[in-house]
Amino acid sequence: MPELPEAERARGVLERVLGKRIVRVQDGDTYVSRPHAPGEIGAALVGHRLAAAHRRGKFLWVETEDGPVLGLHLGMAGRLVVETPAERNDAGEGTPARWDRFAIEFEDGSRLALRDKRRLGRAVLNPDFSHVGPDAADVDRDTFRRRIGAGHAPIKARLLDQHAISGIGNLLADQVLWQARIGPTRTTDTLTDDDLDRLRRELRAAVRSAIRKGGAHTGAFVRARGPDGACPRDGHRPLSRGRIGGRTTYWCPVCQV
Repeated sequence: MPELPEAERARGVLERVLGKRIVRVQDGDTYVSRPHAPGEIGAALVGHRLAAAHRRGKFLWVETEDGPVLGLHLGMAGRLVVETPAERNDAGEGTPARWDRFAIEFEDGSRLALRDKRRLGRAVLNPDFSHVGPDAADVDRDTFRRRIGAGHAPIKARLLDQHAISGIGNLLADQVLWQARIGPTRTTDTLTDDDLDRLRRELRAAVRSAIRKGGAHTGAFVRARGPDGACPRDGHRPLSRGRIGGRTTYWCPVCQV
């Protein structure tokens, strides 16, 4: 499932089409483009140029120069793809990929597509992200302490709460807790300010590494997750497994306390 690092890389894809004039929009998938009717997004976007690409957590949006904002979400398995005119001609122009759920064509012949086999991504006009918490990549120390340290929830569940902080998914949460040497079952009220500050530092480090390497799946601990996994710190301590916050969770019972 795409998490913050994948969303940030997708934002970089959006930057490749900034300044281009929109001439056509493929928005006929009424589930992906809900609540809009077929053609509604296209009618709003055609003739405009994309001006700026933004992200908060896993949510993406693109401003137009003088028109509406387009919101995008990758869902469980989506990705953004830009095809150049040459690539489109090689593939056969007018025959989009089978899993393209939403697409924008530009005046120069290039094309931006939301490619999503599972059909769980979204495209929406003028999205409302008021329910989404601060971005995990740049949340400040005091806000992190207040939002993550409050209450009596397992820390793993709190990290997954997109209202508290946005962008952390299952893989990234396990990676960060391992780096910070904090057990996922610890409740938030047991974490000291030093614990929370260490967790925030490791979160920022894990996000930077994942963006650079290609996604949340690239973390050392994530690669060790599994029924036969061992702690990467020594290579032989078996990992514990449980279900926290509705998600399968792995941790080292020795170095995460």
